[in-house]
Amino acid sequence: MSGIINKVLVVGLGKVGSLVGTLLQRSGFEVSGADARAVENLPFPGQVLEVSDSATLGNALSGCQGVVSCLPYSINLPVARAALEHGVHYFDLTEDVPTTAAILEMASGSRSALAPQCGLAPGFIGIVGADLASRFDSVRSIELRVGALPEHPSGQLGYSFTWSAAGVVNEYLNDCEVIARGERAMIPALAEIESVRIGGLELEAFTTSGGLGTMCDTWEGRVETLNYKTMRYPGHCEQIRFFLNDLGMHRDRDEAARILTEACPPVDEDVVYVHAAVEGLIAGKLRRKEFTGQYLPIDIDGARWRAISWTTACSVAAVVEMVSQGQLPSQGFIKQEEIPLEPFLETTNGSLYLSS
Repeated sequence: MSGIINKVLVVGLGKVGSLVGTLLQRSGFEVSGADARAVENLPFPGQVLEVSDSATLGNALSGCQGVVSCLPYSINLPVARAALEHGVHYFDLTEDVPTTAAILEMASGSRSALAPQCGLAPGFIGIVGADLASRFDSVRSIELRVGALPEHPSGQLGYSFTWSAAGVVNEYLNDCEVIARGERAMIPALAEIESVRIGGLELEAFTTSGGLGTMCDTWEGRVETLNYKTMRYPGHCEQIRFFLNDLGMHRDRDEAARILTEACPPVDEDVVYVHAAVEGLIAGKLRRKEFTGQYLPIDIDGARWRAISWTTACSVAAVVEMVSQGQLPSQGFIKQEEIPLEPFLETTNGSLYLSS
């Protein structure tokens, strides 16, 4: 199959999914949408679809060259399998490690591109980290940090669930893959708290799962240190540890997500912070290079979009553009760290990172 994509199916039409469809349509793609419930006021046609119904899903993919899954991580795989079966390019936003491992396994011999983890973290942060690392002759450490936060925090958690609470709980409870002292390892989430200062603002960062995507595979044997941490306002990690561990809410992830959403409902004014730091040798001298980004809500076609929504949506839309334009492989598994930053930022959607 060629990389050229004319028609894209977006599955999962929540806040991010509907924006993904909107961005792709603005970029010149023919877009259709699908969700388990009827969604109104979309700028593109939509349909009601259960992804567990393989025949109906296959029919929805007819005539499409690409599909973007914006579903919860736990139900991405049926869409990936259908894309593989029909030779359709597949993209998703998952941070879930087992889901990505399953897609990697099925990618061998694929007629189409399979590109999971195309969001913010994993996704954009891995692209940035790999770009920084490419400037070194040899790399000692890669440290990646991302925080999606309310701009005006309240309460002891200082947080707002502007995206999937189930996904956040999953990241907080699953072990984290890292490279430490040159060895690949699994370490607990909610650990190794550190302070990070961005533009005079003090945040805390701690381990959460999934943010590195496939980077441990790529960098094993080549670096001493590779890790990802989530950034929050100071004190958040201690409160979440108490809730999940001391109160035993880790035993019921669904209920934990429900309670947290009730306690910290979404806000409209949010901010995304991105920080990457790489150390290594350049011309025989030890150097450190950093990337820092701060992203606020923006207007797209007259509608206001949260920072977490557009930074996530524009990332996957940019990767769709790059596959269609032949800038990325049209077959097999695509790692986020293999995506070059400059062409990514030159796409219609990736350029939103430069204009915000």
